[in-house]
Amino acid sequence: MAQFDPLPVHLYRKRQPTIASNLRKVNDSGSLLLQSIKSALRGTGVSSLSTVHSSRVLIGGNDGPEQELTWNDNYVILSAGGVVKKKWSFELEGQPVQWACIGWLEESGSFPRKHFSERQDSALRSPYERPTFGPFFYANQKLGLPPGKRDSNVSAVFVFLRSIGKVYFESGFEHTFALPFIVRKAWPVTPHGLLIQRVLEPAELYEAELAGEDVLPTIFCLSNPFAEPSAVGLTSGIIGNAGSATLMDEAENSTKPLKPVPPHEVILWTSHSGPNSPHEIVITLDSSKRRLTVWRYVYIKPKDSPIPLGRTRTQNLAHKKRQSMSSNSRRTSSVFPDMFDKLHPTSPRPPSPKPPFPELADLLPLSKLPGMAPSLSTTTTMASLASGSSNLNHLNSQPQPEPTTKVRRNSLTRNDLSVTMNRMVLGSRGADVDVLTPEEHGRMKTCLWMDKLHEIELDQTDVDTSSAITISLFDHRKIDRLRRSLLSICLPSRQSLTIFQLAPNAEHRIEITALREIPAISTAIICGTRWSIWDLLVVKPGGGLSLLTHGTYEVALAPTLHDSELPSDDSMDVEDSLHPGRSDNPRIISVIGELSSPLLVTFQMSNESITCTAFHFYPSDDLTLQALQTLALCLPSDVCFLLHRRFLQNWASRSFTATSEVQFDCFTDALYSTFGLQSGAIVSSTIPLSTSSAWNALYHSGSHKRFREDPAIKNLKPPISPALHAAPFSVHLHTIEKGTDSYNQLVVVLYTLHTLAEGMRLLVDRYPLLMRLAPVICRIAMYIRPEWADYWRRMCPDAMFSLPWPSSATAAVQSLDDTIPVWPPDISAILYGRISNPEWKVPWFDALELATRFRIQPSYAYGTIDPLESMKILTWAYMTLADPDVKRNLKRAENAVLQMVRSGMNEEFIARLPLGIAAPLREAIRTCQLAPPLDWPQEAYKAISRDDVAASANPSLDMMLTNGYRSAKEYLTSSRPRKTIGQITSQAKAASLGESEATTGVELELDEFTNIRFGQDRRLEEIARLLSSSTVSSARSLERPDASEHDQAKDHQMQVCRIAERTLALPYGRAIFTFGSISSISREAFTIPKFEFAVKLHPMNGIVSPDPGKLMPDSVHWGEFHNGVAAALRISSSATSVDSSWIAFNKPSELTPEHAGFLYGLGLTGHLKEMLTWHTFGYLTPKHDLTSIGVLLGLSAANVGNGNQHVTKLLAVHTPALLPTPTVDLNVPLHTQAAGMSGVGLLYMGTKNRRMAEVCLNQMNRKDLVQPDLSNEYREAYTYSAALAFGMVMLGKGTAIPADVALLERLNLLIHGDGKFGSPHASFDINLTSPAASIALGLMYLRTERQDVADMLSIPDTILGLNRVQPSFLLIRTLARSLIMWSDITPTNDWVAGQIPEAIRKGIENKHKLPPGSTVADAWELAYYNIIAGCCFAIGLKFAGTARQEAYKMIIRYHDLYTRTVYSNTPSFDWRIKRSAARDGLNLITVSLSMVMAGTGEITCLRRLRYAYGMYATTMYHPAFKYGIHVSTHQALGLLFLGGGRFTLGTSDAAIACMVTAFFPRTHLISADNKCYLQALRHLWVLAVEPRCLVARDVETKEVVYLPVKIMMKEGKATGTTQLIAPTLIPDLNKLISIRVDTPRYWPFSLDTEKIPRHRDSLMRSQTLYVKRRTAFLSYTEDPRGSRSLFVRSRSSAGEAATLDYPQLTDAKTHPAGDLWEFITSFSNDPLFLSFAEYFCRSDGRTDQEQLLHTYCHAVLFDSILQGKPQTIQSHLTLFRYRTMSPKSRYFHLHLQDLRFLADFYGRVYERRFSGRVESNYRTPLIRDSTVWGTMHDLDKQLETVRTSPEFMQVLGRYSTGRPGLLDENSASNLAWYLLRNAVPVSTLLIILKELAAEAHAQCLNVTPPAGTSDEKVLELSIKEVLHSTGSRMTTALGAGWSIRSLDEIIEAWKIVA
Repeated sequence: MAQFDPLPVHLYRKRQPTIASNLRKVNDSGSLLLQSIKSALRGTGVSSLSTVHSSRVLIGGNDGPEQELTWNDNYVILSAGGVVKKKWSFELEGQPVQWACIGWLEESGSFPRKHFSERQDSALRSPYERPTFGPFFYANQKLGLPPGKRDSNVSAVFVFLRSIGKVYFESGFEHTFALPFIVRKAWPVTPHGLLIQRVLEPAELYEAELAGEDVLPTIFCLSNPFAEPSAVGLTSGIIGNAGSATLMDEAENSTKPLKPVPPHEVILWTSHSGPNSPHEIVITLDSSKRRLTVWRYVYIKPKDSPIPLGRTRTQNLAHKKRQSMSSNSRRTSSVFPDMFDKLHPTSPRPPSPKPPFPELADLLPLSKLPGMAPSLSTTTTMASLASGSSNLNHLNSQPQPEPTTKVRRNSLTRNDLSVTMNRMVLGSRGADVDVLTPEEHGRMKTCLWMDKLHEIELDQTDVDTSSAITISLFDHRKIDRLRRSLLSICLPSRQSLTIFQLAPNAEHRIEITALREIPAISTAIICGTRWSIWDLLVVKPGGGLSLLTHGTYEVALAPTLHDSELPSDDSMDVEDSLHPGRSDNPRIISVIGELSSPLLVTFQMSNESITCTAFHFYPSDDLTLQALQTLALCLPSDVCFLLHRRFLQNWASRSFTATSEVQFDCFTDALYSTFGLQSGAIVSSTIPLSTSSAWNALYHSGSHKRFREDPAIKNLKPPISPALHAAPFSVHLHTIEKGTDSYNQLVVVLYTLHTLAEGMRLLVDRYPLLMRLAPVICRIAMYIRPEWADYWRRMCPDAMFSLPWPSSATAAVQSLDDTIPVWPPDISAILYGRISNPEWKVPWFDALELATRFRIQPSYAYGTIDPLESMKILTWAYMTLADPDVKRNLKRAENAVLQMVRSGMNEEFIARLPLGIAAPLREAIRTCQLAPPLDWPQEAYKAISRDDVAASANPSLDMMLTNGYRSAKEYLTSSRPRKTIGQITSQAKAASLGESEATTGVELELDEFTNIRFGQDRRLEEIARLLSSSTVSSARSLERPDASEHDQAKDHQMQVCRIAERTLALPYGRAIFTFGSISSISREAFTIPKFEFAVKLHPMNGIVSPDPGKLMPDSVHWGEFHNGVAAALRISSSATSVDSSWIAFNKPSELTPEHAGFLYGLGLTGHLKEMLTWHTFGYLTPKHDLTSIGVLLGLSAANVGNGNQHVTKLLAVHTPALLPTPTVDLNVPLHTQAAGMSGVGLLYMGTKNRRMAEVCLNQMNRKDLVQPDLSNEYREAYTYSAALAFGMVMLGKGTAIPADVALLERLNLLIHGDGKFGSPHASFDINLTSPAASIALGLMYLRTERQDVADMLSIPDTILGLNRVQPSFLLIRTLARSLIMWSDITPTNDWVAGQIPEAIRKGIENKHKLPPGSTVADAWELAYYNIIAGCCFAIGLKFAGTARQEAYKMIIRYHDLYTRTVYSNTPSFDWRIKRSAARDGLNLITVSLSMVMAGTGEITCLRRLRYAYGMYATTMYHPAFKYGIHVSTHQALGLLFLGGGRFTLGTSDAAIACMVTAFFPRTHLISADNKCYLQALRHLWVLAVEPRCLVARDVETKEVVYLPVKIMMKEGKATGTTQLIAPTLIPDLNKLISIRVDTPRYWPFSLDTEKIPRHRDSLMRSQTLYVKRRTAFLSYTEDPRGSRSLFVRSRSSAGEAATLDYPQLTDAKTHPAGDLWEFITSFSNDPLFLSFAEYFCRSDGRTDQEQLLHTYCHAVLFDSILQGKPQTIQSHLTLFRYRTMSPKSRYFHLHLQDLRFLADFYGRVYERRFSGRVESNYRTPLIRDSTVWGTMHDLDKQLETVRTSPEFMQVLGRYSTGRPGLLDENSASNLAWYLLRNAVPVSTLLIILKELAAEAHAQCLNVTPPAGTSDEKVLELSIKEVLHSTGSRMTTALGAGWSIRSLDEIIEAWKIVA
């Protein structure tokens, strides 16, 4: 190998790191005794107190920052780049810092688990039974589950003191943990955690020897600060790579005790997976055995670790004694259940030296503890006491019989008892019995395992100097499918360095092999010569430096010292070369490992100074780097290293200049020298200095070439070039012998560089690099294949322009190489061939395949880095696009686009491609854009510019609000009026005074949506006015002229109090109306609007307020409770800012009814899950009744259906029925107990929990509620709550099994009684239990179609039977029967008539025949009114939220009938009774009507409800006008506009149960009435709400738009299609099949919710359909009739195509859309369109060229907008540039080749393969072929003047005969232009063709047929055809091939030359 000079390396002086502190006085004169004590406390083998340590770590690979950690005994400093980032002081801890390091910990990627969210009985859907909940419920559950985000590693600083350790994260969180031993050192390991070695004291060794025991382990791993360090396990083999590794002896490790690493092994060095190598290696030293060991370690997650001993609970193991691990005593360490294995960033745990609760599972039983009574159970542990409560096993067991003996009372009061139970429940969250690990799991487990790879025997001197041993991992590369790294171990005492190779063997185990041994005293890794590949810096014994690169090749370095500090005297700063032989210069002794890193190496000098160096010898020029990387894939190692070494030598001689030209010149010189082509620079670019002037030098410089295209510089006259005499070229080229290794390698180099250049041809931004590479390819080709040089001279005529045109006559060798083709592979021709004829298999060899052909083993010096990656992915895309196995054009396009997305070919990449190469890809994208597949990933939709479909596939939630930001279109063309100056000043004044607008509670803040949903009228404002409770209401006073002033005031007060009753009922409707209208909340206190009871009376316009004491406190409290619920329900369930701290922040100082309702509302929307346990305790302790009701019901609703144990415990301490002794008195009011019972039903809804169902059923006939008294005034409400809870638990789960039959019998007994009427000892009151049990039975057998069960709820059909049953019971029975026979419910008269017994029906028909006042008629009528109301309610339930016309007509008919009945006046008392029944029925029918039309805002319903709302005035003195009438009317108003029209009601089982509960037909008399029914249950409609309002949004402006859609749905087995206009309510998602955009104004798109789960999930997630408007249309809001579209405006102008094909000056003003640039903002918000119109389409051009450009651009823009293809603007501009491009342009020939590709594609391929005509789905191309051919025609006209000139014919003639000679620049350019345009074969082939033609002419002329002919013209024509066919076949040309005209011209040229 050639000899080279050493490469220069600069060293700089560096200060010794110190840490100074003014806070601590250092007394160095301490006594020896004190110093000895301190040293002993630090431990054996630990550095002294005064030592300053430092370490550097790369965070995030090569490109990441380098962090440095420096510490001494009291301080730790973290810095980066010399800047201090953080400093920690540990003086207050009173313990010295033992060690510190930077490592990584695993951060969990999952969401934190919400409080109260652990599921006992999961509410997830079972596939074997009907789902209880609706689809939105399950969709929300999926959203709440962890999203599957990967866990990530975060860097942290670990500091180890004597007894504690600390972890500091970058985020600021920190953890403190206890250390069971003294840490000697710690190292970061892969993938996270630390490897820790403890101090091994001599006393411990002595103690173990005396006891005859093994020494305890000394090497531990710490992967989690919440678990104790675990010993590292020893394994016999690790198989596989990190992340998927397994242990060879896994089965053995699972059954035997853990084998630790021998304790005498001292860790010297560890590796962690970094940029230098992924191998995990540990080097240890056993001093006693004088042995160095190489280990491999692996991390296996604890769940993947071997199964611990004693896995079963029944196995008994002897507990071994825990022994201390301190210096006095020893103990083993155990790893506890890994509950906290992952750290979550948002929930740091408080620093505590004590481990958390899970560790308590391993503690000893309490009876074993000293001082404890032996009577304690041996199974009782600290964990069981720390939990704070016992098990709730009685909750899931059968009820116990009540004891007969009297229960003994303790001294606690009832309130204290309940508070104590609260504490027990709420304190038990820390320890679930199921979560804790059994005691027998306490054996030692580990997560880190080590496998021994190699051992090295040492001498005693090596052991003594072990601290100076340096180990490094470097040069990790993949070499021919083998990933290997090199390991160096340097022993300074021997002055030797051993290089090992680490590589996997056939068994996938790491194998270590010794490669080489060289003299050295120290080493370090550094990124020296190759980016991302690490080299080894070696310090030689004499102080010299060298670099090991390319494996074990050595490069000598020459260090030079620079004094970076100021000199002490006036001497100048000089450089000193460190000559090892000179004694006056300091020399390098070693590398300081602590202060070194891969980016900065620090040396210890012989004069005790410190120097550092940072160098890299890799080029910054992309071309040079790519050439080196490409050649490394095809050249052997020695040649590759020689080439690289020569390049470094050349570059060093140029002082490592960073300019691209210098670096590439150094590379070419090295390349030529390596293969003996030429020494020195390239001749073609060399000008004799004697003839060169400054102007001449500038002309021939690279700068001139770069700026040749400049409009000003290109007009400068070039200097006269010196005469160049064409000497024989072969004289200047050294001949090279064929067949040698060097020649074969040169062939591979030629092919490789040609491939690299072809890849650069495919990227327009790489053209400048291609111009520099082409001369090199041409020079090499002259030695092997001159035709390849001819190929590149056609592309780049400037290449070798001062030398003769390449031909076989000027080749360096006479016999050319036949191993490679005559004509080089043309990537554009190959790509064209693939899409034109997929069956044509074009050969293409990459560099690796070529190296294999020539039997060359490549170097892989840069690993598997492939510089031709872009060409590969482009080729794959073309192959997919031309797949012959796929016949359909659309499917090929889809496959190609998916391939592009997978390989990263985005729009930015395609924009870099030449126009022709990109055209097929753009056409494929366009094909998919017009008809996108339904199941693509989001990235694919974005790739085809279908952002609308991509947005629908986006998993993130849609926000209905814009959060204060206006859409982009609103800024450009604002439609709203501007604010007046007065409005602005008033707002500014209010803001300055701190005034805020009063909240009324009816603000929807959804203007963007509601303006589209209800934009034509003011119905929303009317509803807001009706339901507002915080504004002064108006009323007309009753005029009594004869009344006195006192009587009038009394009347006014009565009227105000009656209106106050209505006001107190308004929150019911307001909660429904404003539901979910606030999607984000501020961190300020939430405002709850106050009640306004004052009334303005007309006509006197006086405001009257109720007198103090007029309103009952209970009434006001319950009204405020509902007001709080309404305020909370405004917050959307998707709001993310509601957490426990925010709830606590809004808590008042004293509990109020408002806040109680607020908590209940938060629970209904699911936000109460966020509330922490101790906050719940604060709410329940004061025993505030309303707060208890709100919290219990809220928590139950938030955890509906999941049977949460913690909530069950809370309910149990408020519901005696759930306690073991139900008779205990808990001081809980009965209505609070009723809320607890309802909470049980909600919590266990649909779970069929037998225990809970039994409890609820027992409470329906509770013994202490049989007789009414003062203590049980809420007994009816309690009974209904128990019945509804039972129905919810068993919801729709009733079967014929014996257990259900038993429940059925008990319910039948409660409905019909035991037959003992009037018995004084009855066990239950049938008047209470009958309706309750009826509805319970109906819910239990919901939708079961059990006729036998329905018959149990028969309606009496005799007068006697009717008189024995309350009429209201008939309503309940009718409802319950309908629930059971659900499918029979139809909105028809026949079904309603079928529910009425025939006797009652005939009685109603014949009632006029009965005498007036007949009790028989009254019985018939009362029964009829209740049955009809029950039927209407059943219809409302079944068709809730459907807006079905049949149901609507049916209910509204009965609504009008009942209304007439109610508001008719008859003085008789009997009529009043019937009217009261009709009034109750009307309430239910009103709600039923709104249930069917929920969320629609239907105007006819609104008129009727407004009438009912205002009728209170006419019945002011009528006592029948109950509070419940207001409640029903307001609920109906709210339901009609549910959530502002964004929500509706569902019809799932759970929704039906909740609607029955919320709208239960039991009317409240006054606002404080909870005796008959619990008012809080009226809000459970929330759980039946579904967001089924389909909203269409423009994906660009994000504004809500009108959109016609076609919806396909199924009803049973039938399917139907309906057309709606979004925003609109859509059917139930279980019935929905698909939604399709049905308008030409928007891009087509459909959602297939039945077949594609992602579409269904997307619709359930956001109910938003994103659409993309076609640019030629306006939205329906702006252009309802479609009269302003661009098609109408342009009147279908046809002049655009002609302008694009042949641009010419026209008057743009005559164009119908000539002012397009003015009104374009109406059609598009695309910045590309707007900017292009602004700058390129104005008609104000000053010159003809400018005007022509503006005309052309106007046509381009119009065409792009009209067809919605903005991607063609750049394409058309490129074509225009091609038209006007000068042939002298540097890149003209490359662009010409691109244009030829484009023309052939659109002219010959598109119609056949891309247009879709074969599938009868024709699509016009993005660029018309006439436009491309028009461009080609313009260039051909310029070529015409060239090809007809005699001078050019002479040049062509010489070329065609193989003697082109030396050509001037113009002639060479014209020749290349001509050869490219006509695809002329190379001159070598032309010579052969000429000879063959002449020979054929001579042989065939005047020869008798068939061997010849006498007709010379026919013979010449035949020869021409043969020549043309042969020439086209022998060159890889595009579709056009060799032109016939060119053939004629070549023949003429032959004649001229001849």
